[in-house]
Amino acid sequence: MLWTKIYSSGKQSLVLSGAQKQKLRSQAMTMQPHVRVGKNGIDESLIKAVNEALEKHKLIKVRFEQFKDQRKLLAEEIAMKCDCHLIQILGHVAVFYKA
Repeated sequence: MLWTKIYSSGKQSLVLSGAQKQKLRSQAMTMQPHVRVGKNGIDESLIKAVNEALEKHKLIKVRFEQFKDQRKLLAEEIAMKCDCHLIQILGHVAVFYKA
C-alpha cells in the first residue's frame, strides 16, 4: 500500500512502508551503479544524470568515488533536488527510487 503525504506547499510526496523499502533494497542488490559522484561533487550535470537515470529505471544506484566522508549529506541533497526517495546507503553506494 502506498501512502501520499501532502506538504503545506501543496506538493504531494509518496511515503514508502518498511516492506516496500525492503523490496526495493533487494531489487537493488544485483544492480550496478548508474551514476558516479566524482571530483565535481553535486553539480547540474550530476543532477541531470540522476534525473535521467530515475526516469528510465525508477530504481538506481549512485556510487560516491569522492566525498566519501560526506556521502550521507550528499545523498540527502540528491534526493531533495531530484524529488526522489533515498532508500539506502550501504558503503559508498546510495540507492534512490522515484515512482
